[in-house]
Amino acid sequence: MPLQYLPFSALNLTAWDACVAAAEQAVPYAQAAWLRATAGRWDAVVEVEEASDRYLSVLALPVKRRPWGRQVYQPAFTQQLGLLTTARSRHRQPAEYLALLAHRYARFYLQLNAENPVGHVPDAFAVAQRQTYLLPLAADYATLLAGYAADYRRRLRQHQQQATPLLISEAASAKAVIELFQEFKGGAVAGLKARHYRQLSQLVTALQARQQVQILEVRSPGDGALLAGAVFVVTARRLIYLFAAASPAGKQAGAPLLLPDHLIRRYAGTPGLVLDFEGGMIPSIARFFANFGAAPVPYAALTQTSLPWYLLWKRRSQA
Repeated sequence: MPLQYLPFSALNLTAWDACVAAAEQAVPYAQAAWLRATAGRWDAVVEVEEASDRYLSVLALPVKRRPWGRQVYQPAFTQQLGLLTTARSRHRQPAEYLALLAHRYARFYLQLNAENPVGHVPDAFAVAQRQTYLLPLAADYATLLAGYAADYRRRLRQHQQQATPLLISEAASAKAVIELFQEFKGGAVAGLKARHYRQLSQLVTALQARQQVQILEVRSPGDGALLAGAVFVVTARRLIYLFAAASPAGKQAGAPLLLPDHLIRRYAGTPGLVLDFEGGMIPSIARFFANFGAAPVPYAALTQTSLPWYLLWKRRSQA
């Protein structure tokens, strides 16, 4: 079954989602609803079973038009994509898919998933290593808690011993968490603009429709002020720490610590389930994740060596 390059208009999104759900790699980011919310459109290289028109493997290529040409990019709030294969797939190396793409786009940047073997890639692509932090949740909570840093265990005990501990609850909307982030941190985060916050809101709405999101808030027991909050993606094989915010008062009170711990406590003892803290390139944030017992896991980012526009035009004119 040969691989096919397909533009977005030719994709069968029902077959797409069936392939993502059956894939050996747990990558919720590749769901059609996720990509529709964050990218809008994407091209793809797919492996199609001729007898049934089922997709046996997919490689998503989020694409946008720019003055210099079409560009593959990694959408906001979409940490990993890469190659997803099913049990019947005969093409399991990303290099096979990338071979169809060399110099097809003016610019190319794509983050694969942690389960993709990179191996040799076509010469047009450069490879850089990134990392996330993962915590398997198969063990019971007591075992997982023992893996926390000693300081985190101490702070959790102190919180539980308070006469009026902070209030942790599930919210129906991410609006307050997003506004908290914008108030105390949004302006300082490179690249986050108004359109990114709109994309995040759209993504949360799409995930809520699929019952794949939990929004947790930590509030003061006195005045009910929001101290910290987080948006977690919840699927059968993967939990994702997607977005979080905290006020200075919340950080001082240790509120951010309570959010992952609450989710870990809730889902502990679930075989095959992994919490992806979705980050680790910033040392201070990596330490926060590691203190929950999470381990660093690498994944690859691919960049295409760009051609001058006139060479791209010449290549297309001769095609």
